[in-house]
Amino acid sequence: MTTKRRKPRSVPMAEDPPKPPPEPVKARAVKTRPRPPSYVAEADAIVEDQHDPFTPDASGGSDPGAKDGDIAAIDALTPDIAKPRRRRLSFGKIAAAAFGLLFSLIFAIWIDGLIQSYFARAAWLGWTATALAAIGGLSLIIIVAREITSLLRLDSVQSIKALAETAVRQKNPAKARMVLSRLKALFSTRPETARDRARLAELDGEIIDGPHLVDLAEITLLQPLDKEARQLILGASKRVSVVTALSPRALVDIGYVLFEAVRLIRRLALLYGTRPGALGMVRLTRDVIGHLAVTGSIAIGDGVVQQLLGHGLATKLSARLGEGVINGLMTARIGISAMDLCRPLPFRATKRPGIGEFVGDLTRQAAGAGKAKS
Repeated sequence: MTTKRRKPRSVPMAEDPPKPPPEPVKARAVKTRPRPPSYVAEADAIVEDQHDPFTPDASGGSDPGAKDGDIAAIDALTPDIAKPRRRRLSFGKIAAAAFGLLFSLIFAIWIDGLIQSYFARAAWLGWTATALAAIGGLSLIIIVAREITSLLRLDSVQSIKALAETAVRQKNPAKARMVLSRLKALFSTRPETARDRARLAELDGEIIDGPHLVDLAEITLLQPLDKEARQLILGASKRVSVVTALSPRALVDIGYVLFEAVRLIRRLALLYGTRPGALGMVRLTRDVIGHLAVTGSIAIGDGVVQQLLGHGLATKLSARLGEGVINGLMTARIGISAMDLCRPLPFRATKRPGIGEFVGDLTRQAAGAGKAKS
């Protein structure tokens, strides 16, 4: 039996079934605590860093390239911190009060006799003299009351300063808040401080430390006034320097220096809210001049001025311009001492001004005047 032989042929091979894709690995669930929504309040205003007016710079301070000897000489000219004189009862005050009351009685008896003589002449003359005497007496009482109020206001400034020092030393927040309230009352009549007082009231409840409260009051209320006070001192020093350099008489120099010094003391007192009267101005001026005289810093020698200006510049300036610079520096020292007495807070958070802040302006002014003259 024969079998038919099959022809060779190709037989397709069955393909392997496709492998299923690998199952993804499930990540472990991490329980996260949902964050509650928060609200971020926008700032009311962007407050830029203010320039400290008492930092030496090229605009108005001492020369940054000055030598150590010159800086030491400038610092030596800055007066010590001025403090009011202690008021004590003396025999001179007792005698002045006794004679004052005696002359007041004599004046009252003379007025009484004058009115009686007018009544003897005619009734209408007597009533006219009585009315005039009453008006004059009432005006005199008002003047005396205003002078007493001004003296009490000067004492209140010193009491605020003493209370602030006690609050800082004892770290007492209650006394610090008393300082803040008395400062607000002192500057309540100054409309330009309304915004600073409102800002201070807003931040009052956020600070509980006594020294920080006093520092906040000094920076918020007094730093803008310190800038204005520096401008007043600088303006008075420049005017004294120019006038005394141009005046032909020494008597005119002395008179103008005294006039400018008294006016500067009064303007600084008004700036810091003391508003002194006639007796208050006499007392304040006596304290300032007395402090400078006691500390021995009332005069400047020519050698010190040459050290400050530099020998090259000093030789180019005339003698009159040099005297103007000397008088200007003396006026600046009077203004610094007046700041110490009129400022209701001691210098703690801000830097106390020194002579170095005014030397640069006065010397540049003198150098410009010398070049213009030549």
